[in-house]
Amino acid sequence: MKPDNVANFLNGVDIYVDGLDFFAVDARRMLFAECYARGIPAVTAAPLGMGVGFLYFKPGGMSFEEYFRLEGQPKQEQLARFIAGLAPKVLQRTYLAVPSAVNFIEQRGPSTGMACNLCAGVTGVEVLKILLQRGRLRAAPWVCSLMPIGRNWYLPGGPSVMPIRCKKILLWLIRAQLKRGLAVPAKN
Repeated sequence: MKPDNVANFLNGVDIYVDGLDFFAVDARRMLFAECYARGIPAVTAAPLGMGVGFLYFKPGGMSFEEYFRLEGQPKQEQLARFIAGLAPKVLQRTYLAVPSAVNFIEQRGPSTGMACNLCAGVTGVEVLKILLQRGRLRAAPWVCSLMPIGRNWYLPGGPSVMPIRCKKILLWLIRAQLKRGLAVPAKN
């Protein structure tokens, strides 16, 4: 990405989904700045160990630069601020087995295929919510950190363990939905 082709790259775009390599800070900054100037919503997600950090920059809200404050910083500091902004609680540090896997000089960091899949799933759902303007949308400075390995919440589920009143209501709702969904007219 170069300054002379950023504008053309974003022509006709409804939303920008950042898919650049973590270390491509200059290109990322150019794209997010152009999105902000044009009023294009932009999102970024990073695979962090076995989790994901997700950010949404809405038009007229906090900009990428306001959030990360990268202007005038050396490259290593920009990378440090980028990761700090994506993982402000550094939840993945509790299970990082090989700390030496993080090496900014060699441009490598630990993430797993599972984390990449989580990024795709979280990003897909959030982009759909943004485009349809449905569901709860939290833009920067809010960050969504999903670290399933250390932050799962387990609730009792299934009809056998639910309180009888909840079980009856839930089953009634599901059955009603199934009747509507399964009532497909027969083809002649």
